[in-house]
Parts: sequence; C-alpha cells; structure tokens
Amino acid sequence: MSEATHTNGKRKTAKARSTIKEGEGTLRINSQPLKTYRESFRKRVKEPLVIAGEEVYGDLEIEVNVNGGGIQSQAEAARMAIARGLVEHTDNDDLEREFRDYDRNMIVEDPRRTETRKPSQSSKGARHKQQKSYR
Repeated sequence: MSEATHTNGKRKTAKARSTIKEGEGTLRINSQPLKTYRESFRKRVKEPLVIAGEEVYGDLEIEVNVNGGGIQSQAEAARMAIARGLVEHTDNDDLEREFRDYDRNMIVEDPRRTETRKPSQSSKGARHKQQKSYR
C-alpha cells in the first residue's frame, strides 16, 4: 500500500487537514462528496485540481476535513491543504511554481489575524477609545 500524504491549510480561523493517497480519483470534504456544497465553494476548492491537471490527480483519493470559520474561509483553507498536498505527494517543483504564479495564497498562509481586544475600554473594539465631549 502506498504512503498517504497529510497536509494542512489555514485561513483566518478555518483549519483544513487533507489526506492524499492512491485511489480512484475522488474528492471528499468532511466525508461528503464535493457536489453537495454550493457552487462558489466547489469552484474555489477545485482550483488547484484544475491547475494541476487530470493526469496529476486522476488516480488520487483526496479527503479533506475542515472546521471553524465561515464558508469562504473553509474553502480557502481546503484549497490550500489540497494544493500543498498535491505538491508534496508528487514532489514536483514546477507544480508548486504554477500554484504560486496563479495565487500565492494557495501555498503560503495569510498571516493576518484579528486584533485582540484591549482592556479598560467600554466597547468591544480593539482600537476603540473613549469618546470625549467638548461641550
């Protein structure tokens, strides 16, 4: 039995873990086929597969588990996990270059996070200051 490749991807608070192994060419997200998700989610998740081509993923079984965040963040995290997994499984530098040229966030994680709330402020905002009245 061939080795399975495990990779992960993150976007905001969404986390995706993918497992790629030899199989019959299926893609499942949270143990459900991709066709059960909305179209925008499907298109976003399929981007690395379209770029890689049928000959790369045609005989691979891809299983992705995603949790946290919203639907778009989950799609971005799943897409990152799939792209990283394909690069690692095929060990192809040209494929990684293609992913980076198309969209750098397919391989590289976005470091932006929400700013934490500061103490001693009446509002819940991170940079909110107490309002002053000059009258």
